[in-house]
Amino acid sequence: MNSSNLWSPRNVQYCFDSVNNTCPRNVRSTSSLWAMYIFMVGAIVLTMDGNMLVIISIAYFKHLPSPTSFLICSMATTDFLLSFMVMPYSMIRSIESCWYFGDRFCKILTCCDIMLCTTSIFHLCFISVDRYYAVCDPLYYVTKITIPVIVLFLLISWSVPFLFAFGLVFSELNIVGIEEYVTSIDCCGFCALIFNKLWGVMASLIAFFFPGTVMVVIYVHIFTVARKHARQIANIPSAIKCVSAIKNKISTKKENKATKTLSIVMGVFVFCWLPFFILTIADPFLNFSTPEDLYNAFLWLGYCNSTCNPIIYGLFYSWFRKAFKMIVTGKIFRPDSSTLTLFPTYT
Repeated sequence: MNSSNLWSPRNVQYCFDSVNNTCPRNVRSTSSLWAMYIFMVGAIVLTMDGNMLVIISIAYFKHLPSPTSFLICSMATTDFLLSFMVMPYSMIRSIESCWYFGDRFCKILTCCDIMLCTTSIFHLCFISVDRYYAVCDPLYYVTKITIPVIVLFLLISWSVPFLFAFGLVFSELNIVGIEEYVTSIDCCGFCALIFNKLWGVMASLIAFFFPGTVMVVIYVHIFTVARKHARQIANIPSAIKCVSAIKNKISTKKENKATKTLSIVMGVFVFCWLPFFILTIADPFLNFSTPEDLYNAFLWLGYCNSTCNPIIYGLFYSWFRKAFKMIVTGKIFRPDSSTLTLFPTYT
């Protein structure tokens, strides 16, 4: 997922000094280089470590595996692979504005970038479906969200982005009608996926706006149902005043927690990815005039959603917090630590 623009001729340096038709390279100050590398390396390390903690927790503790945990573990695997396989190369490309690893690897990495980012978003969408049944239809949750259903969710989450990413990149449908422009900016050291107007819209719909709309609709409905349940519990008549007061307090606490959780989930997701996909749609209509650094800034903002996922979908659950604490403090090396019960009574 990329768009491109022509570099400014000022202070021109080139990606390869001894190669004809080489791309110009951005000239940055030393302080800018250090700041960018510190931020991006930090994002990579946090994404890698956070998602690895989620994976280890679910794999090690025998009481953690559940339909929801399988979805979270698969998403953590996706985000870990993004931080391990894609983000380091994207960091070098973003900072140096040069691609040093060859055309074929550029295509493969671009496919992996699109696939893993889209897969992560699809997981977020299916987790919202899981939470819908858990909150809105809890009595039938265990019969509706079964292992076969989770397997289907995972199959869709991985296969559709894979077919979309590799099919789009290798078919080159994204450059139909703009071949002359692509040829005019092609040079040695260039690695970007440029979308024509049709596929700028289509790619954004498939990867973001469709699953994002599903998430918004589901979470708004969950929030509405949670508030309704809270009011119903608060209005239950009680013969003992103190019991009624306790119920009201619990009801208010649950409602506030639901509001906070759903606000953070949707807020982080939209904040991280919306600018990038709006830019993906707009750039072909703006004659590919988007500054390269602005595109990279929005791309890395999207990557940060994978950094936040372990916090949102891991640390929000008390049993994950306990698991993380045991891993970090080394208590998992104690005998029978894997059989400890981490689940609270309320899930």
